Amino acid sequence: MATAGPMATPTDTDILTLAQWLSPAYPVGGFAYSHGLEWEIESGSVSSVAETGAWIADVVEFGTGRNDCILLSAAYAAPAVALAEIDQTARAFCPSSERLRETRLLGEAFSGLTADVWSLDLPPLTYPVALGHAAGLWGLPLALTAQMYLQAFMSNLVACATRLVPLGQTESQRLIRDLTPLCQRVATGALAAKMDDLGATAFLSDIASMKHETQYSRMFRT
Repeated sequence: MATAGPMATPTDTDILTLAQWLSPAYPVGGFAYSHGLEWEIESGSVSSVAETGAWIADVVEFGTGRNDCILLSAAYAAPAVALAEIDQTARAFCPSSERLRETRLLGEAFSGLTADVWSLDLPPLTYPVALGHAAGLWGLPLALTAQMYLQAFMSNLVACATRLVPLGQTESQRLIRDLTPLCQRVATGALAAKMDDLGATAFLSDIASMKHETQYSRMFRT
């Protein structure tokens, strides 16, 4: 088992395990969710690489990204009773039915697969809570887990924009590179936060997720 603890130095096995868990190839279905970005693009609010970067940066720093890292951190070493409360809080903070479906289905897929492959006791949980709990059980470093989770979340949104704006492959990869330091900073800050610090001000992304529920023609589930 890997070295435990939030301040532990990551081993090669830690990094490769998280790379597997958070890879687009890990079959949790993350490619099916745009987090409301599809509606933003359809409405014309996001139509360039600069607008894509600004929208994703706001979601990471002021919306779901930061909150997810706080929830992930809280779940990392939580006992069963506290874990259930953390998961209920994660569900309560979803601003729309699509956001709730997104985190619930991703989490259930991650929990089921990871429990089978790594022989972990993982109940069905929302996605960041499931990942944080699994990382704690397997002894993966918390800081690395949070940073890689947030970068994977950001990268999936860029992948959505690559198909829908559309963006070129080169500028998409450049955007991921440019947003990675933000993911590191937000994740690190979230580790020092408590559950009472949960909150978001990325209201346009929340509204986008609500609008997407009735969008007529769409490629993504959210």
